[in-house]
Amino acid sequence: MTTEHSGDRKLALVIGGSRGIGRAVSLRLARSGFDIWLNYRSAREAAESARDEIEACGAACELLPFDVADREAVKAALADKADQTPPHALVFNAGIARDNLMVWMTAQEWDEVLDTNLNGFFHVTQTVLFPMLREKRGRIVAISSTSGQIGQAGQVNYSASKAGLIGAVKALAREVGKKNVLANVVAPGVIETDMTRDLPTDRILPLIPQNRLGQAEDVAAVVAFLCAEPSLYVHGQVIGVNGGLAM
Repeated sequence: MTTEHSGDRKLALVIGGSRGIGRAVSLRLARSGFDIWLNYRSAREAAESARDEIEACGAACELLPFDVADREAVKAALADKADQTPPHALVFNAGIARDNLMVWMTAQEWDEVLDTNLNGFFHVTQTVLFPMLREKRGRIVAISSTSGQIGQAGQVNYSASKAGLIGAVKALAREVGKKNVLANVVAPGVIETDMTRDLPTDRILPLIPQNRLGQAEDVAAVVAFLCAEPSLYVHGQVIGVNGGLAM
């Protein structure tokens, strides 16, 4: 059952909110006074489970299934909703990986990653941006990656998409700051999620000064800070959550 949005709570749109970092962000924001619009592409069971946890926190949660790479699907799902009820916060957490050395990388592997990770940011953000500007308030947080800051062999497509997010948010921040819409990037390092399950931990840990992998809650805490604080002088920044892997 979907609970109606309550006017005395803020509203957050979390893209890719059903699992991993997105799920942790959704729950953290729900506990911080936000109702949630939770987007997912295909993991309906995980999304419904996340919704149950969010509603157990006393927050409303509406599931929004669509593929961020499909511009028309994004507009159909969000344009009217955002115009009528502008979200206070947008967290763009959509991300896929199709790892391969560039010499062997296929055009499909390149296109799929860029379409979701970078084009998806454009599709979603442009759809909700005007209502935010009209209301003269908003928080936009894009989830990038350490790979977008320093590059990673075997991830030319992924690193390009995540570096592109950083550039896009920095430029956007220059456009919207005067309207009290704040835009920032959170760049996680190696976080324990489904995407990192098969990584060689024994080779990675020596590279991390904190000597541990990150947890999704580590990222969620920073995102919630950027979204929930009523007044911030943090704008156009890239905040690493990586245990010291990238400094």
